[in-house]
Amino acid sequence: MNIAVITGASSGIGREFFLSLKSRSESLDEIWVIARSRGKLEELQGLTDVPVRVIPLDLSLSDSYHAYEALLAEHKPEIRYLICASGFGRFNAAEDDSLDTLTNMVDLNCNGVVGITQPSIPYMGKGGLMLVIASVAAFQPIPYIATYGATKAFVLSYCRALNRELKKHGARCLAVCPFWTKTAFFDRAVSENNVVKHYAAMYEPTDIVRHAWKAAKNPRRDYCIYGTIAKAQTLLTKLLPHRLVMRVWMSQQKLK
Repeated sequence: MNIAVITGASSGIGREFFLSLKSRSESLDEIWVIARSRGKLEELQGLTDVPVRVIPLDLSLSDSYHAYEALLAEHKPEIRYLICASGFGRFNAAEDDSLDTLTNMVDLNCNGVVGITQPSIPYMGKGGLMLVIASVAAFQPIPYIATYGATKAFVLSYCRALNRELKKHGARCLAVCPFWTKTAFFDRAVSENNVVKHYAAMYEPTDIVRHAWKAAKNPRRDYCIYGTIAKAQTLLTKLLPHRLVMRVWMSQQKLK
């Protein structure tokens, strides 16, 4: 049984990846969709001809990884595509957010990626592809988005290393690094303090997904970035001292 697995499938980039599988449906027997909301996942069942297995799990909880691992052991599928799009961020000073919020962010953004990808490896054969949502935030420290940026730095490093390990299976892992993207991410990210006031660019999730599939065709790629402004900013974060990069960010957002 050939399957695709998508976490965070109920909205945003995850949902766009789900819709994009229509063009690859002939190679799939099932699509497994994972998110917290059963209702939103069930809405996806009418959007494809491929059978959709609804798996409501909270990927910030370790029990969820073991439940997923048990499903794999029971059905023994071949995973053609694994798309990890669960995660959230917050725009706020670390001291102004609750400890529970920040540690939950680490659990979902970091542990959630490891907890899904690691059990999946034995079920990925030749041609298998992992697409994991990181962020351009992974390339620099970002005051007032400190925890989110740090989690995405972890995801980027993990995915690039995992890509090398997967070569012996004939599979790959690509870290997808979006810039600001028009999704429901902002519903939770924006705090009462309205810390982020300036967005250098805002991209459509459909463009992020389309570019990710295109980048995945290049076996030399282990991460991808969409958009001229996003690429330029990322290049600057590699060339300039991060102390200066943080100063520019603070100035753009009118933060002291």
